[in-house]
Amino acid sequence: MDRIASVIDSINTGTAHVVRWLALFMVLIQFFIVLGRYVFGVNSIAAQESVLYLHATLFMLGAGYTLLLDKHVRVDVFFAGFPAKTRRRIDIFGHLFLLLPSMFALLYWSWPSVRNSWKILEGPISVGGIEAVFLLKSLIPLFCILVMLQSIAILIRLFGDRGQP
Repeated sequence: MDRIASVIDSINTGTAHVVRWLALFMVLIQFFIVLGRYVFGVNSIAAQESVLYLHATLFMLGAGYTLLLDKHVRVDVFFAGFPAKTRRRIDIFGHLFLLLPSMFALLYWSWPSVRNSWKILEGPISVGGIEAVFLLKSLIPLFCILVMLQSIAILIRLFGDRGQP
């Protein structure tokens, strides 16, 4: 089982190693957008939307890796003071009854929109924008799958540590 968890970890780690470069591209594109607008008086809706696409991709596909590193938003006011056994139980409850069901619901309810978007190859958000909203919407199920996989990997390890305090 630990091998499965390691494979899932490597999927999210590999994804993160690819999408982390999007942060650099985002900064560079935004720099050139500002330079073009204020220095040369040139503006591009597609360039502005590309920053939105990169930002969405970075955060949606990097979420599983964030969960792997335990760097997600968490309210640690009480959690940090609990014994390890109690923290483990809270984590198991959170993954089984909060995270996995919410990701499954998001995947289930967003799928018709994603499918329809692909069916019509949904166009740009704005006139002159990027002709690929269907790709942007495809990030939703990918996000859900990567987070659910990582949650399963974490649960495998949490249940494997039953004898631990």
